[in-house]
Amino acid sequence: MKALVTGGAGFIGSHLSERLLDDGAEVVALDCFTDYYDRALKDANVAGLRGRPGYRLVEASIAEANLPSLLDGVTHVFHLAAQAGVRKSWGRDFQVYTTLNVDATQILLEACVDRPIERIVYASSSSVYGDEAPLPMREDMPLHPVSPYGVTKLAAEQLCYLYHVNYGVPAVSLRYFTVYGPRQRPDMGFNRFFRAILRNDAIVQYGDGRQTRDFTFVADAARATHDAASRGVPGRVYNIGGGSRVSLLDVFALLRTVTGRDVRIEVQPSQKGDMRDTYADTSLARADLGFAPSVNLEDGLRAMYRWMEATHA
Repeated sequence: MKALVTGGAGFIGSHLSERLLDDGAEVVALDCFTDYYDRALKDANVAGLRGRPGYRLVEASIAEANLPSLLDGVTHVFHLAAQAGVRKSWGRDFQVYTTLNVDATQILLEACVDRPIERIVYASSSSVYGDEAPLPMREDMPLHPVSPYGVTKLAAEQLCYLYHVNYGVPAVSLRYFTVYGPRQRPDMGFNRFFRAILRNDAIVQYGDGRQTRDFTFVADAARATHDAASRGVPGRVYNIGGGSRVSLLDVFALLRTVTGRDVRIEVQPSQKGDMRDTYADTSLARADLGFAPSVNLEDGLRAMYRWMEATHA
């Protein structure tokens, strides 16, 4: 396998690149190092990858990259590059999301037309479901995203599908459900929670704390992404969830257990675009990809806390 990994210096992209290299693949990682968060964090993500045989990091956006050259000889494309974050996707910033999530996906797919690529795996999100879908969420349910971010992820999914139908581009989409673990972005929940605990600050709770999430450990997400490249059916969409659906209040109790520290809570109003509940039906991923989450929430949080302690130190 020769893989192009867009967003290769990011949270999931760096874990996926490691897994691909461990399996003997050649990896070309493409990342534009946006200013969404501190560049030094992404540099740290790939510090252990630089210099490994078969690994090359290219710093460029999808729109500016020489895609014909980058795709030369590539057998698999993993499209993880995107502007992340539900809460920042409103107002003027929406254009950033359409540019990096929708336009960039179209440019990449267009570049893949008539190339002998075996599979394109697109990283989508549970944000496409919205609050109308009954639980557990199935891939064939109507989709009503409640954030601009979710709209752009759904639009990119549809682009993958239409390029498959019209041009035979072998695209597969994965809807990740709240991925966490070492290298998680600093704007994401568990990273913010652990930083607050390590600094003896209060954790911010938006809303009543009874909202629920299906948490997925990053190693499980990376494995599912890797396996979708060989087992995913082109044109299909798969839920990737960890099977650890818990409320925010239960998460706080678990954080006390994992860290052995007090957890102080500061309650603030609910945020626009935040879904109330997520819970993945992963039966299709289990049937086609052989997917089964292997890391429970407590073990995953312990692994992440060890990384956060080292990073904080």
